[in-house]
Amino acid sequence: MTTVVVHPHSGILSAYGMGLADIRANRTQSVVQPLSAENLPDVANSIEALRATTFKELRDQGVPAGEIQTHPRLHLRYEGTDSPIAVDFADVAAMLAAFEDAHRKQFGFVFEGKTVVIEAAEVESVGGGATIEEPASVVEKYEAGARETASFYADGAWHEAGIFRDRAAFSAGMTINGPALIIEPHQTIVVEPGWRAEVNEFNHIILRRVVALARNKALGTEADPVMLEVFNNLFMAIAEQMGVTLQNTAYSVNIKERVDFSCAVFAADSSLVANAPHMPVHLGSMDRSVEAIIAQNVGKMRPGDVFALNAPYNGGTHLPDITVVTPVFDDAGAEILFYVASRGHHADVGGSAPGSMTPLATNVNEEGVLFDNFLLVDRGEFREEALQVLLTDHAYPCRNPYQNTADLKAQIAANEKGIQELRKMVNQFGLDVVNAYMGHVQDNAEENVRRVIDVLKDSEWETRTDQGAVIKLKISVDKENREATVNFTGTSPQQDSNFNAPEPVARAAVLYAFRLMVEGNIPMNAGCLKPINIIIPEDCMLRPKYPAAVVAGNVETSQHVTNTLLAALGAMANSQGTMNNLTFGNDEYQYYETICSGSPAGPGFNGTDAVQVHMTNSRLTDPEILEFRYPVLLEDFHIRHGSGGKGKWHAGSGTRRTLRFLKRMDCAILSSHRTLPPKGLDGGEDGQLGLTQVRRVDGTVETLKGCDQTILEAGDAVIVQPPTAGGYGKA
Repeated sequence: MTTVVVHPHSGILSAYGMGLADIRANRTQSVVQPLSAENLPDVANSIEALRATTFKELRDQGVPAGEIQTHPRLHLRYEGTDSPIAVDFADVAAMLAAFEDAHRKQFGFVFEGKTVVIEAAEVESVGGGATIEEPASVVEKYEAGARETASFYADGAWHEAGIFRDRAAFSAGMTINGPALIIEPHQTIVVEPGWRAEVNEFNHIILRRVVALARNKALGTEADPVMLEVFNNLFMAIAEQMGVTLQNTAYSVNIKERVDFSCAVFAADSSLVANAPHMPVHLGSMDRSVEAIIAQNVGKMRPGDVFALNAPYNGGTHLPDITVVTPVFDDAGAEILFYVASRGHHADVGGSAPGSMTPLATNVNEEGVLFDNFLLVDRGEFREEALQVLLTDHAYPCRNPYQNTADLKAQIAANEKGIQELRKMVNQFGLDVVNAYMGHVQDNAEENVRRVIDVLKDSEWETRTDQGAVIKLKISVDKENREATVNFTGTSPQQDSNFNAPEPVARAAVLYAFRLMVEGNIPMNAGCLKPINIIIPEDCMLRPKYPAAVVAGNVETSQHVTNTLLAALGAMANSQGTMNNLTFGNDEYQYYETICSGSPAGPGFNGTDAVQVHMTNSRLTDPEILEFRYPVLLEDFHIRHGSGGKGKWHAGSGTRRTLRFLKRMDCAILSSHRTLPPKGLDGGEDGQLGLTQVRRVDGTVETLKGCDQTILEAGDAVIVQPPTAGGYGKA
């Protein structure tokens, strides 16, 4: 039975048994020592002192001693990690078991034989709460009749409802059977068919369902429009929860603060089902990583296994983006039902320059450490030693392996969250229904893209880059089959620079562009690409071969490809066409950021000032955190009003950012549109060129090339002025 209570003259819904807030006192004390029977007496003394303090705090507030409950806990973590977990204080064996159980639930693995450290002791004392009690008494019930009626719509039909206006005349025991409307000066209570309103002795109206809710049929595997929307949001919500877990447990500024990561859910065949609104360049390419992991581990995967990959020629994009893939097994551990994956941009994965984004690399080995189908967790056991060897046994090793390890653990935890939520979904709806709707949401996305194709026409465009390369595109539309062919034939061959973009990057740009054309709110998934044939010729900068350098392909060439696609489609003018990748660091610090500009204009809309666009969706680190974690000072960051391309619709305004260094650092800029401006469309003006300068401590100013690297001494500053987007239409 369903019961709802409506208090008179309040309009507030509540439930019986709701308590008033307890009075709580909480105290924590740092206790950094190994968890052992020998150390437990000292810890117990600390807990007793904390208990006495919190107990006194409640007593001083008038809480009787007999009503105070005390909850002692220890915050435990593995030695060498920084993610403590609170467990109830007990004997060592019980606490260790509770800690391992909680760690396994959060991260999906435990360390065998690793020292567990007590981070802190905590005591919480609780007392003084009260409850709202409304003792029930027997009242004689009678049914009230209505003096007037009106019609209202409910459950798909119109109903003749009794109208009750004189709320002051209601008395205990009065009942009103639905359909009915109880109209008061400040609210109207709708009593739907199958419900009854009862007035109790406190003059509260209690709504009770008296007729069981009819269900025409159980949820099946056939597509239902309402349930399709429900599952669209359920799948996206799982990916969003994965992202929240990743952000909360990550160590690096780049992932925790700049949110440079992506999470997604995949079907058993590796097709993308849904993603959170994270980084488009990640989301359209992650399925290639999942495909590569599946292909290399046929018959080898076991429950508790987790894999890592960043290989640009085998499903990856560029080396800083490490993808962590976890298979989701059935309860028996025999069949893989789904996959979950998270991709994080690591602040440093080695390479010839801090931040792993050097503009000077001509070989992928100069860009950092390669993960190619690396088994990160083996049946629930984290392979820490093997990971450390991989991160450090390299010509250009990782500069901060601890940070890489911590972020990889956060990605594992994010995947574990996805697994837990998928299991809940299966338990609620059944595996056959979940699998069916994984297909339905992709089919729905496919149909939405086909509707876009219905109104497209053949088009072409080419984009020239500062480096002299050309990205050439031709879109051919097959109206009869409702398909489109996206052909990159004529694009420049593989480059000697690192502007080569692996095939998954170009594919991600195509997926993003066509999803952008869909007006409906659907998740970006594999269905969007089913009606699209992509042609990328061999020996092309969009299909490089080992050992070509690729770090700029993911961040710069991806933006060029997106601009080319959207210009060909007539959707909008060119964006700034770069992420303005600024990296700096030394052996102690490594930092990476991308810098926003204004968004481009399009048919019927102006651009927006100072936002990230297209293939990046990251934030800038808050100044307080940036200056706290790194020896730099943010001198200036402002909007350059009116700097966007002009036209009938104008682009958004760009920005200017100045960072002064307090220590000697390597600094690199990887950017575009320093010599060729972003193009306007349909008569709109081009945007402005970008500019990167270094202001030396003696006051001299040097202009850097679009892709350049230099040393900054203490007191020197780097000034980045991103290019601005193009306008649309003649002014």
